[in-house]
Amino acid sequence: MMDGNGRWAKKRFLKAEAGHRAGAQALKKLVPEAEAAGVKFLTVFAFSTENWSRPADEVQSLMDLLRDYIQEYIDDTEKNDVRMTVIGDVSRLDDDLRQKIANLTELTLDKPGLRLNIAINYGGRDEIVRAVKHIAADSAAGTLDPTDIDERLFATYLDTAGLPEIDLWIRTGGDVRVSNFLLYQLAYAEMYFTDVLWPDFTIKNLNAAIEDFTRRGRRFGGRA
Repeated sequence: MMDGNGRWAKKRFLKAEAGHRAGAQALKKLVPEAEAAGVKFLTVFAFSTENWSRPADEVQSLMDLLRDYIQEYIDDTEKNDVRMTVIGDVSRLDDDLRQKIANLTELTLDKPGLRLNIAINYGGRDEIVRAVKHIAADSAAGTLDPTDIDERLFATYLDTAGLPEIDLWIRTGGDVRVSNFLLYQLAYAEMYFTDVLWPDFTIKNLNAAIEDFTRRGRRFGGRA
């Protein structure tokens, strides 16, 4: 969870937009380094369903930043092997941004490298509600028997369908809460919190989190 862009900018007497752009550059630098370190799947929280309540100029700058970031990856698809997808309700996004997302997803569909999932207009509660609505619609249409619903089937209706269980969840910026991110998927994830603001987060910090993760005993409700 990439938190702390605004505070990073404020400490430098800059506008929030500068912090968000610094955060985007931090992610762009980290992705190939994470892949080299052995990370296979990486999901990042770029814009939440609650972020619409921010000042209009900040929301607009975030949308413009997402456009630029996605376009950069579209332009660089031949230079890297990262597969990119977007999770969240993209229906609220502008048509041009939705088209960029569709283009990027298609262009990187067969890329063999790290899978980067960007959460845009995403909220954990919203995701679960949307999944329940789809299940209800399929049940009403007669294509789904409600007695067949279990955890495995429910997961196929989530934005993260097809992705493995989360091993490690990292939040930067010093806050210690999940903030409506991947609520269902975090059931047995190991959590790691750091005071480092996202624009300052580097591969060194990621390796520290991974090292901490490897020292933990994961029992998944059983006994060691």
